[in-house]
Amino acid sequence: MAVDVEPFSLVDPSGWEEFVRFMTANAFPFHMNPSPTREDLESRREEGDFDGPDNEVLAARVQGELIGFVVVEDLESIVPLFDIRLANEARGKGLGTETVRELVRYLFREHPNIVRIEGQTREDNVAMRKAFLRSGFVKEAHYRKAWPTAEGPLRDAVAYGLLRSDFETGQTTPLVWDEL
Repeated sequence: MAVDVEPFSLVDPSGWEEFVRFMTANAFPFHMNPSPTREDLESRREEGDFDGPDNEVLAARVQGELIGFVVVEDLESIVPLFDIRLANEARGKGLGTETVRELVRYLFREHPNIVRIEGQTREDNVAMRKAFLRSGFVKEAHYRKAWPTAEGPLRDAVAYGLLRSDFETGQTTPLVWDEL
């Protein structure tokens, strides 16, 4: 199934309400806050997490139906990162991978300043880790006990990156791991 990724305005009250409804109706077990409340989202909005020149909210849709949101941060830098949230019923169908691929195309097309895109996830979020790899990202770091969880114990975090040049050529630039 083809996923479309498009800008989504939270300025319009109906857009904000749709975003809040989605975020509070779904569970996000691999995020630091797996069950955001309206108050959590309003606080993040007041802090500027969802708008301004440095952040962008994108809707992910399949045949016009909302399946998720992506929040892109640090857009004014050459290295943005993103947070992807899929609806409960959209998971396990390959839509995460398709959303990441479409996000990459969108970001490199619409933001010529971007040199690379980064993302992180918990080490136990196997589906997201596979989505990164299937979308051309390379594992670049493994941070031990770096991800706080709602359950209490810290988890390892895994970081991935995709260079624009790798995306454009289809060739992966090798990592240098053992130079020292």
